[in-house]
Amino acid sequence: MTNKAIKYRIYPTTEQSIMFSKTFGCCRKVYNLMLSDKIEGYKATGKFPTVTPAKYKKDYPYLKEVDSLALANKQMDLQAAFRNTFSKSRKKKNGFPRFKSAKHSRKSYTINNQKGTVAILDNRYIKLPKVGKVKAVIHRIPDDNWIIKSATISQESDGKYYISVLFEFEKVENIYIADKTNAIGLDYASDGLYVDSNGNVGTNHKYYRESHDKLAKAQRKLSRMQGSKKQEDKSNNYIKQLRKVNKIHRHIANQRLDNLHKISTEIANQYDVVCVENLNMRSMANKGFGNGKATLDNGYGMFLSMLEYKLSDRNKYLVKVDKWFPSSQICHCCGALHPDMKDLANRKMVCDCGLTINRDQNAAINILNEGLRLLSEVA
Repeated sequence: MTNKAIKYRIYPTTEQSIMFSKTFGCCRKVYNLMLSDKIEGYKATGKFPTVTPAKYKKDYPYLKEVDSLALANKQMDLQAAFRNTFSKSRKKKNGFPRFKSAKHSRKSYTINNQKGTVAILDNRYIKLPKVGKVKAVIHRIPDDNWIIKSATISQESDGKYYISVLFEFEKVENIYIADKTNAIGLDYASDGLYVDSNGNVGTNHKYYRESHDKLAKAQRKLSRMQGSKKQEDKSNNYIKQLRKVNKIHRHIANQRLDNLHKISTEIANQYDVVCVENLNMRSMANKGFGNGKATLDNGYGMFLSMLEYKLSDRNKYLVKVDKWFPSSQICHCCGALHPDMKDLANRKMVCDCGLTINRDQNAAINILNEGLRLLSEVA
């Protein structure tokens, strides 16, 4: 069986929005209460006690107004957070669970489908427990054999509501046989997302930069309103302006996602093998490199994730070359090593064999050759 989630935009009524807000708040409250009791229990006994949301419904009667499964899933989230903290098998352990802030925590909750409590109705509505029928844009209709497992309701910073519906279905075996000669190599480029082994640049868009002036103007206006200072009551105009700022941020993110989806889909449809470098984008976005905004504006990490699942769905290959592979220093024609290419200011490789080529295209060709070599060893 395979799971796949589809995210829909929903348009709740005022009453439904109030119920969503109540559920967001109750889930955060229960999570914090359980975490607090676990910490106090450990201080008293040296062990973390088992706590459940039902324990708090007597002292906090408003918890009974929301769906009990939403609260139960918060218990599961807390258990997962503790497992990730103390697990011996994880290479990279998470930090100790933190209390959820009403100001900064994500507004979302998950409910499970029990005998049709979550359902898509008339391709126009989504039925939810405690909420009823919510108007939705069903842009993708699931197949008849897809079973709804759960749904996650969320509210973004610009005030819009979404629901991610998780489906379970039996995956049909893909009999497509990939042509390993139909391959391309991609080298990350700060200016243009990537340069491929054919010399093509990924995209010319820098969506954050393009909206920077508009965003800066909106943020300046926000900074002059009552509520911008700490411990200051937020005025209605401040809240309205904050929504405008968040709307610009969401627009930038949506533009970037749309562009990355289009590019990744085009590559996944056109090529059977895609070779890339296994880069740590978070490290590349730090102050040491001096191009953090450009790196984050590219969204290269999201782009690789999109490529990975889209190629996998098509029974194709994404090959990740080690990040320490000296792709920029090797001449792809004769194999000569050029240590001077460590300097990023050198934008062209000039080799004694007569080759003169853009450094990024040369690196992409080397990534392609190394990726095909790795693929042949696995096969």
